[in-house]
Parts: sequence; structure tokens; C-alpha cells
Amino acid sequence: MGNDGGMHRATRTAAGLGIGGVLVLAAASVALAHGGEAAEPTLGIILTTWTRDPLPWIGIVVATVAYLAAVRIVNRHHPTNTVPGWRIAAWLGGVAAIAVALLSAVDVYAESLFSVHMVQHLLMAMVAPPLLAFGAPVTLALRVATPGVRRGVLLPLLHSRVVRAVSWPPVGWAIFAAVMWATHFSPLFNAALDNEALHSAEHLLYLVAGALFWWPVIGADPVRWRLSPIGRMVYLASQMPFNTAVGLAIYFAPAVLYPHYAAIIRTWGPDPFTDQQVAGIVMWGIGDVILLGALVLAIAAWLGADEMHSRRAREQAARNVERASIESG
Repeated sequence: MGNDGGMHRATRTAAGLGIGGVLVLAAASVALAHGGEAAEPTLGIILTTWTRDPLPWIGIVVATVAYLAAVRIVNRHHPTNTVPGWRIAAWLGGVAAIAVALLSAVDVYAESLFSVHMVQHLLMAMVAPPLLAFGAPVTLALRVATPGVRRGVLLPLLHSRVVRAVSWPPVGWAIFAAVMWATHFSPLFNAALDNEALHSAEHLLYLVAGALFWWPVIGADPVRWRLSPIGRMVYLASQMPFNTAVGLAIYFAPAVLYPHYAAIIRTWGPDPFTDQQVAGIVMWGIGDVILLGALVLAIAAWLGADEMHSRRAREQAARNVERASIESG
């Protein structure tokens, strides 16, 4: 009876994980409609400006609670193989990045300042996704699910053609690059600023594109395609020129690119053209720093793995020599 109860709780938690993931995406797709000119930002306003829209809050809370509940179940049933604390911290950090992007003053001032809007994009596409990937939610779902759910639902989904296709690293790489270019250099960007539904879709697009790009880099969850250490470095390094190009194209644009920002009359802050240049620097500088940091970590992991392999080879060679010496003696 106790085992049945535990299995039912595990099933409910696995379902909660799925619902939580959906609601995180739903939170990403919710944009606020802000009327009129935003007040001049002060430290007090920045710290106290939070949306009252319930859906993003529900998504963030459910995703957090579901993940922590699943961790508790796994740790209770597998005390010798618990979920590492740093993975829990990574997941919470990713959820926090989405919360800052969509619930805080960042979302409010994104409609008035392109530079703040760019910070929001980076949070959604380049900060939250790798942190969520480090949380290994798919692995956690597999561990907490009942055998029936695991075999009947989760594993068939992971092995499906759709998942295999979208998890192929070149696909994620291409989608990420295309989304960055298309959203900044097409009418979509300006239209999203004036249309709540498009704005919601844009947020969701950044989060999904970021997840597809970063998931094979992190490699914490079971996937059909795995990048080799060299492949991971090439994957990251080759994305940097595209990110740089987007940032520099915005910075060196001869005029304000988006009518929405050109039409804004503010009594505070930089003029629209200067603000656009700052946005280009944010995209170029911060975006490249994130990619470069990931590349450095990938190189360090490769060198560490190579050193470990060499040490094991030396130890094995020493044991062989010792064994041969004993046998000959």
C-alpha cells in the first residue's frame, strides 16, 4: 500500500513537471500591455515594479514547486544517488531569469528603451535556457516517473522522430541564428512592440530557440545526438560571428530601425538613436561574453577529460609493467 501511494505521488509529480514546463513556456509568452509613457526609472521603481498578471506568476511558481517536489521524491527514494544541489540551483536560476525578464521592471521598460528590450531578449535566449538545461529536467522526470509512464510516455516521446529532428545540433544552431536575425531585421520586431499577441509569440520564440541551441551544449539530459568535445567548441565558436554581426549591424545602423522607438517622446533617458546603439553594444558585448564563457568552459572540460584519460592510461601502463615484472620474476 505504501509503495502504491509513493507511485501515485511520483506520477502526480511527473505530471506536475510536465505542466510546470508548459507553464514556464506560457509565462514566457505573456507580455504586458503598457499604456502611456513609463515613469523615469529610479532604484525604488525598478525594485518594486512587478506585473500583477497572474499567469506568469502561476507558471513560475508551478515550475519551481514541481521541480522541487520531484527532487524531494528522488532524494527520498534514492538517498545514495540524490539530485546534486548545483543542478537544483541551476534550475531555480533559469526560472529566476525568466521571472526577471517577464515580471519585473525589465518588461515594463522594454517598450520604452530598446537597450532594455535587448537585455530581455538575452535573458530569454542566452541566460535562462542553459541554466534550465543544467537542471536536467528530462532526467529528473525519467527518475520520478512510474515505470509505466516512463516506458509508455516519456521514452517514446524522447525517441520520436520530431524530438530526434529538433535535437540534432545543426538544427538548433540554425534556428537560433535565424531567430536572432529574423526578429531584429524584419517587420516582426516592430510589430511585436505594438501587438500583444506577437509580443507573446516573440518571447516564446526566444525561449524555444535558446533551449534548442543550448540543450546539446549542456548535454545533461539523454538525447539522441551528442556533441563531441571538439564539436561542442566548434558549435559555440561558430555562433559568435553571427551574434557579433547582429550587434554591430544594430550599432552601425544609420537611423533608428524601429518606428515604435522613433515615435517615443521621453523626458528622460537617451534619445532613440543613442538607445539603439547601446542595444547593439549589449547584444554584441554581453552576447559574445556569454558564448565565450561557454566556450572556455567547454575547453576546460575537454582538457580535464583528456588529462583524466591520459592519467588512467599511465596508471594502466604502470600496472601492466608491474604485472609483467612479477610474472618474469
